[in-house]
Amino acid sequence: MTTITKTILIACVCTLPTLAFAIDKPAEVTVAAPQQTAVAPPIEALLKPAAVPSARIGFVDIVRIGTESERGKALRTMLSAKKDKLQSTFESKKKQLDKLKASIEATIAKLTPQQREAKSKEFQKKLEELQKLAQTSEGDFIALQEKETTSLFEAIEQSAVAHGKANAFSAIIIKKDLLYASTAVDAQDVTDALIKALNQSDQKK
Repeated sequence: MTTITKTILIACVCTLPTLAFAIDKPAEVTVAAPQQTAVAPPIEALLKPAAVPSARIGFVDIVRIGTESERGKALRTMLSAKKDKLQSTFESKKKQLDKLKASIEATIAKLTPQQREAKSKEFQKKLEELQKLAQTSEGDFIALQEKETTSLFEAIEQSAVAHGKANAFSAIIIKKDLLYASTAVDAQDVTDALIKALNQSDQKK
């Protein structure tokens, strides 16, 4: 027999004699009644289910932060300028190679075999230098892009942690990861708050 069941049975046994005894001796009813009611609250407390606290979750739109925050805008501008500079350097070298090629083709008939071979080697060397420049430029740009976007994401994480702690959020996640939230979960879009926090943080630097 469980403790709860035993307690309920004791309460029932004590209550019945009281009611019967009250018929024969009304004067004692007021004495017996208070002794039995004190058992009820502990039983109700044991049987009552514990309240389940609701979770508070925030979600952010990373794309919006990247395009609307001041830091995100500055990053896009910087990367665009860097890309244009690398592209301009490549196009300038390519034009020089095209001129060399046209010059060789225009005079090749008048060149000796030795001169033709020398011009061919010169052109091949310039072509390899241009190809290497293209590979290096692309690698440098990708490395810079990854470095700066990682730095931005770390700043977003720091803002999310600070905002989450300050506003009692259980978690803050990326919007695309939130596929479902029940009505018991308080889910809020905190993108605007993080954009504001990032802008304020950059102004202090």
